Amino acid sequence: MEFLRFLEQIRNPFLDMLMSIVTLFGEETLFMIAGLIFFWCVDKRRGYYLLFAGFTGTVIIQILKMIFRIPRPWVLDPNFTIVESAREAATGYSFPSGHTQCAADLYGGIARSSKKRLIRIGGIAMCLLVGFSRMYLGVHTPLDVGVSLLVAAALIFLLYPIVYRFYDRPKKMYIFIGVLLLLTLANLLFVSLYPFPADVDPVNLTDAQKVAWQFFFIILGMCLIYPLDIHVLRFETRGVWWVQIIKLTGGTLILVLLRTLLKTPFNALFGVNLGSGLRYFIIVTVAGILWPMTFRFWNSLSAKHS
Repeated sequence: MEFLRFLEQIRNPFLDMLMSIVTLFGEETLFMIAGLIFFWCVDKRRGYYLLFAGFTGTVIIQILKMIFRIPRPWVLDPNFTIVESAREAATGYSFPSGHTQCAADLYGGIARSSKKRLIRIGGIAMCLLVGFSRMYLGVHTPLDVGVSLLVAAALIFLLYPIVYRFYDRPKKMYIFIGVLLLLTLANLLFVSLYPFPADVDPVNLTDAQKVAWQFFFIILGMCLIYPLDIHVLRFETRGVWWVQIIKLTGGTLILVLLRTLLKTPFNALFGVNLGSGLRYFIIVTVAGILWPMTFRFWNSLSAKHS
């Protein structure tokens, strides 16, 4: 808390605005868009690597949050103030930092999978900047940020050789995805069945259960996507510039619509937890199977045009 109080003293409107912008680079939405750009338009192997790192990191962070259940800094010290614009996105328990983990998995993963020195330096810088922004805004402690960076670094270096070596070896890749599925199942059972003490925050527990259902079905979707991709679809990531724009903008729009339009009916039919999980299963399978099935058509149009 002493470091956060020091940052509290040096705050000013310009830095508040700057750090509020920097922290947006740790949002899950931006991570998903970046991951899909690589998966659809750049390099599928790299896309799998970034997505698996982000998914795995999020599940581990969620498990740690519910094990330790450490409140936010302003709850620990009622006299401590935060940058108010950051309060809305600072939900759930404080330890570890989800924004930092998300940013570190994305930009650290890009740095690890790139051979260009400038990209590596930029990726590492973004990891550190997002982590610093969370402390400057007052929503996380150095311990929250440091542990997230360590978890992300471990995943980045552990998963890189696994995904890159196993990508063309389906049997080994199936084992890897199966392990991730078991991890998400363990998280789901933990937050659903563990007898948490009476002082547990009910809102945080409810949110953790919903996220656990989402990621269980996300990885379940990956269990379908990879074998269909490697054996049947084999979609091409390359394309002329206007095809790439169609792939990215069209696919993103479809996923946003599905996420928005399916929420109310699915929650009404299946309940919030299962409904949320099924909704994300559909989103993931559309992103990994149905939308890529159109890529051959877009590429054929570009061939005719040329």
